[in-house]
Amino acid sequence: MTDPRTMTKHVSKLLAFASLAVLMLITVALAPMFAQAQQVPQSQEQISLSFAPLVRQASPAVVNVYTAKVTTSRATTMEQLLYGVPAQGTVQNSLGSGVIVASDGVIITNNHVIQGADTFRVVLSDRREYEAELLLADARTDLAVLKIDTGTEQLPTLPFADSRGVQVGDLVLAIGNPFGVGQTVTNGIISATARTDVGVSDYSFFLQTDAAVNPGNSGGALINTKGELVGVNTAIYSRTGGSVGIGFAIPSEMVKRVVDAAVNGGTFVRPWLGLAAQAVSFDIAKTQGLSRPVGVIVTEVYPEGPAAKAGLRRGDLVTAIDDREVFDEKGLKFLAAVRKPGELAKLSVLRGGKSQTISVRVQPPPGATEADVVLLSDASIFNGARVIELSPRLAEENGLDPFSKGSGIYVHSVTRGTISRNYFQPGDIIRAVNGKPTKTVKDLQAVLSKSGRSWEIEIERNGRTVKGTVKT
Repeated sequence: MTDPRTMTKHVSKLLAFASLAVLMLITVALAPMFAQAQQVPQSQEQISLSFAPLVRQASPAVVNVYTAKVTTSRATTMEQLLYGVPAQGTVQNSLGSGVIVASDGVIITNNHVIQGADTFRVVLSDRREYEAELLLADARTDLAVLKIDTGTEQLPTLPFADSRGVQVGDLVLAIGNPFGVGQTVTNGIISATARTDVGVSDYSFFLQTDAAVNPGNSGGALINTKGELVGVNTAIYSRTGGSVGIGFAIPSEMVKRVVDAAVNGGTFVRPWLGLAAQAVSFDIAKTQGLSRPVGVIVTEVYPEGPAAKAGLRRGDLVTAIDDREVFDEKGLKFLAAVRKPGELAKLSVLRGGKSQTISVRVQPPPGATEADVVLLSDASIFNGARVIELSPRLAEENGLDPFSKGSGIYVHSVTRGTISRNYFQPGDIIRAVNGKPTKTVKDLQAVLSKSGRSWEIEIERNGRTVKGTVKT
């Protein structure tokens, strides 16, 4: 008979061998994973890994944009009389980049690349050149849309990425023409999203990247590893003028909105919520029961505006729009502006400690636009002033406060050589004339038609109220 103690020893040995065998199998299975992270490339295929196929696919859709502006320098009257010196024209050239977003020749670039130019020229990656037509220029978003005519030829394009899904750490490539040296590709990662404190445009909501971006890259492409357009490179932070690894791109969701507007009517209308807001500080967050500062506090609601109609109130705390967190008013405005007029924006609101969702149908801001500017030509001190009635739309177009207390007439510009230049400046708000409030241009014209040679004027200039009497 076998001794039970001997059997126990054999079983223990078998278990020990089995455990050792399992451990060895696990080690063999996991060894390649650890070796892959630590070893040098083991094959020609691993050595040749490259972004080259991606660049070959994307770079033909990135172009150079050349602009020219003719400035005239006139000789003095004495030089003309004594020497017959004629007026001379000087051509100022500038360079930027652009991205083909439609195969029929539609190109997106930065507004600051083409601003003030008289002519536009686009050079493709294969060095062919075309004169370009300006379809739309929008300074508020710093985007512009050009169009070239290539006949029936279909050009290579970059498809739009969904920039809402971009995450910090994503690999990206920047393609453009820095310093005019020729098409250049740099790579990096997304360093941050939703940057709103850059100050480049009024609708700041930038993607930040450490891919090298330099002067001349403006208007160029920032693409992901699928070859999709994530954003348009637009600005850098630098004390030297060169890249220090902090570049900013306009997200593709805004780019797409501007392109759609350019090819479908030529006007980019920014949707409007009809509210003003301020960022939530740490102290405010604590009083609202929040664990961290997030969202904006509604400080003003425009009467009969979209927010008012949806039921938003002063004091509401908006934490997100369309499930995307907001941290300041610029972010809120951007997320509203990427929607088309008439669409619903879903706002996450904290009111009285309770969370709720309020849907706001965004609309264009109401009121007069720059197309409604009136030139005053009567025999008064206002002769030569171009004026327009204050409105939310005018405020949006000119960066004014749509909630400015009171009403008035906005001085859009003043004509050189006219009497109005002695008394008014662009940006002045005429509140009253001869004691009568001026709410509309008709109100102002009616007062002027009955005035003699003395005008008692109340205006707002640079946020200060100025009153005085002018006699002629």
